[in-house]
Amino acid sequence: MKTGTRDDQNKVRLDLNNPVFQENLFALQKMERHAVLDTLNKLRQLTWQQVYRDNGIKWEKIVSIRPPEGINALYSLRITQSRRATAYRDGDFLRLLTIAPDHDSTYGKK
Repeated sequence: MKTGTRDDQNKVRLDLNNPVFQENLFALQKMERHAVLDTLNKLRQLTWQQVYRDNGIKWEKIVSIRPPEGINALYSLRITQSRRATAYRDGDFLRLLTIAPDHDSTYGKK
């Protein structure tokens, strides 16, 4: 989805239903899991335009991984101070896919 559209003024809606994302979330230690929940709460209060500009979230397109069929692009965002999540935008929804164990694994590097 292109930035700068009228849709970018809409609030972000979260989709947390991906089983891999849930497994990653529930495997985190309590403090880190709470940090993820704080970030998710912040995200749902933002418009898409604010997400794109937020220096704490650091929304970045992942170019090193080919997105699955039907998805335009995969993105990375800072979900805690030390972890990034992968996600994609589907209309107003932010569909979360994974929480990476480290920064490099978000981008498909070893």
